[in-house]
Amino acid sequence: MGLLSDPNRRRALISLLTRLNTPICVVCYMAGVAWFMGLAFEPFTLRTYMSENAMGSTMVEERFPAGERALATGREFAAHKKKAGGMPVDWLVKTMQARGLEVFTQSFSRTLPFPDENKERYMVKGTNVYGILRAPRAPRTEALVLSAPCSPGDNNNQAVGLLLGLAHYFRNQIFWAKDIIFLVNEHDLIGMQAWLEGYHHTNTTGMDWSPLQGRGGSIQAALSLELSSDVVTSLDLVLEGLNGQLPNLDLANLFYAFCQKIGVLCTIQGKLQRNDWDSVSGYSHAVKTMMLMVMKQASGRPWGDHGLFLRYHIEAATIKGVNSFRQYKTDTTTIGRLLEGMYRKLNNLLERLHQSYFFYLMPSLSHFVSIGYYMPAFGLLVVILLLRALDLWVQLSTPPPRTEDGVVDIEQSSPGVLSVLTPLVISHLTGVALYTLPIRFQEMAVEHFPVSETEAVVLTAIAVYTAGLALPHNTHRLLSDEGTEQGWRVLKLVAVLYLAVLLGCTALINFSLGFILALTLVPVAAFVTPHIPNVLSAFILVVLSPACTLLFSVFFFQELQEMPISFQEGWLLYLSVISQGILDHSLYGSLVYPLIALLVYPCWLLFWNILFWK
Repeated sequence: MGLLSDPNRRRALISLLTRLNTPICVVCYMAGVAWFMGLAFEPFTLRTYMSENAMGSTMVEERFPAGERALATGREFAAHKKKAGGMPVDWLVKTMQARGLEVFTQSFSRTLPFPDENKERYMVKGTNVYGILRAPRAPRTEALVLSAPCSPGDNNNQAVGLLLGLAHYFRNQIFWAKDIIFLVNEHDLIGMQAWLEGYHHTNTTGMDWSPLQGRGGSIQAALSLELSSDVVTSLDLVLEGLNGQLPNLDLANLFYAFCQKIGVLCTIQGKLQRNDWDSVSGYSHAVKTMMLMVMKQASGRPWGDHGLFLRYHIEAATIKGVNSFRQYKTDTTTIGRLLEGMYRKLNNLLERLHQSYFFYLMPSLSHFVSIGYYMPAFGLLVVILLLRALDLWVQLSTPPPRTEDGVVDIEQSSPGVLSVLTPLVISHLTGVALYTLPIRFQEMAVEHFPVSETEAVVLTAIAVYTAGLALPHNTHRLLSDEGTEQGWRVLKLVAVLYLAVLLGCTALINFSLGFILALTLVPVAAFVTPHIPNVLSAFILVVLSPACTLLFSVFFFQELQEMPISFQEGWLLYLSVISQGILDHSLYGSLVYPLIALLVYPCWLLFWNILFWK
């Protein structure tokens, strides 16, 4: 406090920070990247542990015996699904009723804003079927959910069979203190969204659905099951939900504990855990696993049906059976016993999962990185913006030089409000156009060009984004020579502080997205000025723009998955990612597309404007 309250010391500190501003910024950036990369090193991580006392021990006896019968039920379900050409609603209703459940159906429909070419659908109609096993030993105020999506073709038939087998087995047990809801949803996430909205009496996406005739208690936790093969070599845990939300870490700890107890091979991000953490290959493996989680979380889309539960404060995860042709095999009976153990532990909960972490990264299932460890890496990047803002503030506070006649140099005079306000307004109007025009203009584009609706939406978004690069010329035409040397400094000060607040708020909601944006946007914000070579600087700014960051992320994600692609395949995948981002926003409320269009892109345009300031 004495350092800041003493005017002489304060001036000396500010002078030091402004004089060494650039070296300090470079060191902070390198330190932030190094800190983040070091998080995957096992001695710097924490070992997972169970925080919830009610689930602290796995000492329950799992007795589920009917794995082969569940596979037979799955084959029967597949035959009826093929015969019905979709969800065999009548067969599911009869089968669940035969197992002693209270069975209900929900019909829903949704017209997409434009066709989803990945799944070849536009007008979606379907039916969800769910059965409720009422708790015999409690007042039925709480519930657990086990779901399995009815996927097209031969996918996920085994999961539905196992779900029905568990329903029959659970019905004969008397120790349940919570309702258990067995849900088979059609059209994956769309059906799950309809069911969750109906269960909670909300409608946030404009979907048409019939009200639910039966309800259980308040849902405490949920698991979504995906099995598409009779032979399973490992179980993969999927955690990433809508807008980067994650379930309470105790849910992942519970899964890992039972895998260890029963002897099931388990993975996260599709990668096995390695013990050679002190080797280069072991560290590289942990980095890839953690970076896959960062990339998936930054996308903002739900990576399984569980992802939509998280917006209702329901802890949920997806368990996916993997057949990777390893020598190790796991039968369906063992998977059923693992799920039985998990639900018996969740049945013991006296309150919602809240003791463990909600913000974390996982380089493996046995170790995690808490928010207190990874936030300093982000803070080192954001402090660069604050240092540049301090430097600009000192420059603006310096009295402008006077000529020999005592007249203030016009180049150093205070800028007019219009010179700063105009770029801000035009940049955000461009962002509004990027957000609204792609869907609104798709019909006009289809009429005048030989493209499909999806291609029209994506190409319109790219066209609006590219048109924004003409912003400096339009701005200066409006300014009519009003720009001054002090003007770009004021604009940059506003833009730097704007970016710091934007990145900080983004990182609080979705750390991975905020960190990736900080990696690319902070260097742009720190060093762009009108006095550097325009051609090279413009190229660097375009390379570090949000659109190119997304393009690089597509290729990087494929490399992390060890599935490299050619540039042409990457470009097609890039266009698909753009269309899926817009669809996810319209269907489920993903915030990534509006965040990029309405805030991040306009902020980047401000720095583009500064580069061409005259």
